[in-house]
Amino acid sequence: MGGDERSLGRHPTTSAIARKDGGRAGSPTVTQANGSSAEAPESATPGPTHHEWRPDRFMVIVAHPDDADFGPAATAARWIDEGSVGWLVCCTSGDAGSDDVDTDPLELAAEREREQRAAAAVVGYEGLTFLHQPDGALANDLALREQLVREIRTFRPDAVLCTDPEVVFYRDGGVNHADHRAAGIAAVDAVYPAARNPMAFPHLARAGLSLHRVRRLYLFWTEQPNAWIDVTATIGRKIDALRAHPSQIREPERLEGRIRDWAAEEGGRIGVAAAEALRVIVIDDDEPPESTTQETPERAGD
Repeated sequence: MGGDERSLGRHPTTSAIARKDGGRAGSPTVTQANGSSAEAPESATPGPTHHEWRPDRFMVIVAHPDDADFGPAATAARWIDEGSVGWLVCCTSGDAGSDDVDTDPLELAAEREREQRAAAAVVGYEGLTFLHQPDGALANDLALREQLVREIRTFRPDAVLCTDPEVVFYRDGGVNHADHRAAGIAAVDAVYPAARNPMAFPHLARAGLSLHRVRRLYLFWTEQPNAWIDVTATIGRKIDALRAHPSQIREPERLEGRIRDWAAEEGGRIGVAAAEALRVIVIDDDEPPESTTQETPERAGD
């Protein structure tokens, strides 16, 4: 929400905390027929590989301005450079993102919206939506899900990127912000099943926003990554996007070092200079591009 809470936190890129257990955090999970999950057998677990699947259209859903830039901004920039069209949705305008109790929340919200628009232009999103939900009190309720379903059915993305809502506590210390968790699970619930169910918010369908099937979810700030994306060419854009948030970034040079270090650590897992790690959930199967390497993404149940 405020100050250096994210700029110097434990999860600016992906799961910087998921590697102290010898790399097991990168092991894929397998969904069983009964809906439970288990780690794939060691002998069947491939090592981290380049993730080459790319959506034609994607939407990033986050709680606050700057979350997307601390999150998958380099991935978004790479996909956009390669021809994808991206859209960013911020559930709040960050009106509680200050350490000064005398700050005017409306003025702060306006400032943070300006910052996020500048950052979105750096990354290359086609557009940006603010839902104006309350910062610090975000809830996965029907009102928020309806707003997200409206956004999804309007933009019609192939993939949605959001925070991993299963992360509450980080393994090396720290608590995941409640707004991040709420935004993540609201995005998941809006994607599946609400956006594809014509009986969910039927007035939207009657108004011309017909059902839409998002094919994949990409979860960031996760402790269960199963896809690594080479962002060597775009890690600088991520840093430039973060610099567009001066109200939140107090030590930009120090932050840049951390971002590059985390990206280099993830990149080392797949033999590139910089990477972002994500948890991929496949909802609808499709034929992968010929260049796609072997991966074991999770699959959503019906």
